Amino acid sequence: MPAPLSHIETTPDLPGCADAVVIGGGIVGVFAAYYLTLRGLSVALVEKGRIGAEQSSRNWGWCRQQNRDARELPMATRSLDLWESFGAESGESTGFSRCGLLYLSNDEAELEGWARWRDFAQTVGVTTHMLDATAATRRGAATGRTWKGGVFSPTDGTADPTNAAPAVARAILRRGSTVHQMCAARGLETEGGRVSGVVTERGAIRTRVAILAGGAWSSSFCHQIGIRLPLASIRSSILSVSGEAIGLPDALHTSAVSVTRRGDSGYTLAISGRGRVDPTAQQLRFAPQFLPMFLRRWRSLLPGGLEGVRSGHETLRRWRMDEPTPMERMRILDPAPDQNTIELTHRRALELLPALKNTKIATAWGGYIDSTPDGVPVIGEASGRPGLMLAAGFSGHGFGIGPGSGHLIADLVAGAAPIVDPKPYRPHRFAGLAVGEVSDF
Repeated sequence: MPAPLSHIETTPDLPGCADAVVIGGGIVGVFAAYYLTLRGLSVALVEKGRIGAEQSSRNWGWCRQQNRDARELPMATRSLDLWESFGAESGESTGFSRCGLLYLSNDEAELEGWARWRDFAQTVGVTTHMLDATAATRRGAATGRTWKGGVFSPTDGTADPTNAAPAVARAILRRGSTVHQMCAARGLETEGGRVSGVVTERGAIRTRVAILAGGAWSSSFCHQIGIRLPLASIRSSILSVSGEAIGLPDALHTSAVSVTRRGDSGYTLAISGRGRVDPTAQQLRFAPQFLPMFLRRWRSLLPGGLEGVRSGHETLRRWRMDEPTPMERMRILDPAPDQNTIELTHRRALELLPALKNTKIATAWGGYIDSTPDGVPVIGEASGRPGLMLAAGFSGHGFGIGPGSGHLIADLVAGAAPIVDPKPYRPHRFAGLAVGEVSDF
């Protein structure tokens, strides 16, 4: 797999029972397991491949409040605090830093939109600074251009996708819970309609609580147990460069390209919102609910190919729990990056930032971003299936809000006061063909 990722050891033996089983070892899954473990629960985290190997290591690494949808902003704010406190309480490093995020633009409409968000953010105590032409050009000196304006969000930051999820998993292990890689969950056992166990390829774990944090696999898993969860995956393409590049901001966004310093001193390059839509049976099934989102974002989304069918993560086929499943045939989603997007991204980055001419492309990779019809994640108990918690559809925002999402899941499982209002994330909002208001950012 081309996306860099730290390795962790696996717990050798599967427990016979646990207070909770987390299905999926991405950033949301590991933080859910971590905060449940802090509450004194025994947790088994099962991952079909490697911890953090899919979208949690394939993203930009941004941890931001800036331009968040109002429904997600409280979660983003709390997550920043949790990113910071996790390092202090665990002794593990996720590479988190409040380096600030810089946005630059020469588009008046875009600047007006950022100013409106700034006005809204001030009402909820979030600090963001609009930059006039002089300030934007000064902060964007590495571009060698003049800018009409921009935004700087000083309390936002980045973490390192290479190390973040593995670091949290190590903290889980040290506190007594278990982590099982190369161990796919095949399905659920129930008693009286309530979850009573999770069936894995290595055997069953008795439990009263299962947390599905399976990313792009979540909808097909739900389909097996009769739960309708509308998700659609977008294939994104990212590249990283290595080498000396002096004077660049840690995190810079423009409409042409966005650049982020990675923990290894290299840089990740991407075009915001651009992706391929690979048609699958699942996408066709949920197409009516996703139509408003596709109509809003059609300029950034391009038709894809057969990558989604080959990957098998959006299948509508049923599988048996005593035979290998699609997750075992495709341990890690590693779709081919779109070469045209990679070339365009690199060309735009070199035009924007002359210092990058001293770097070389280290690697490029693709990844599947699981999205809901309104672009806001699903977090909460599945309707009609007591004991099953859903945490999916993070729509490209999951890395940054991973800590808060994991904390909220632990709160809901424990019956504690939730860290944020869970209502915007309730799963049943998509009952029938309901869509909801599509996220602006």
